[in-house]
Amino acid sequence: MAEAVDKPVVNPAGGSKPQFRNIHISQIAQYRLPLAGLVSILHRISGALMFLVGLPFVLYLFQQSLTSEISFDTYRAVVSHWFAKLVLLALIWAYLHHFCAGLRHLLMDLDIGVDKAAGRNSAAGVLAVSLALTLILALKLFGLF
Repeated sequence: MAEAVDKPVVNPAGGSKPQFRNIHISQIAQYRLPLAGLVSILHRISGALMFLVGLPFVLYLFQQSLTSEISFDTYRAVVSHWFAKLVLLALIWAYLHHFCAGLRHLLMDLDIGVDKAAGRNSAAGVLAVSLALTLILALKLFGLF
């Protein structure tokens, strides 16, 4: 089995400089990504989700709501369907996560919170805030209040 990513491998040439190897494809399921790395990947996924799914879906709904009264009824029928609500909920999460993670990245660009502990705490904060706000808006979207 190959060595872990963070442990140096003895140089076969006998040199003193350690060699670091990338993980093999078979080790991906066992690799533990740091929380900051997970937030960064989710930031990219949420941006792609908003652009590829959200923009066409929201523009379609906007068009349906403005054309006529009959099309507004079509809009209401589409939005009231449970699958459309799940799509809207995914887009709500994507927006909230992308916004919170974007603020985190802006603060890091200003050299605020760039050390390891602060990065872990800010990543946990991004996940906590975005998921809490998504839960609140999900309760509203599904009519629980």
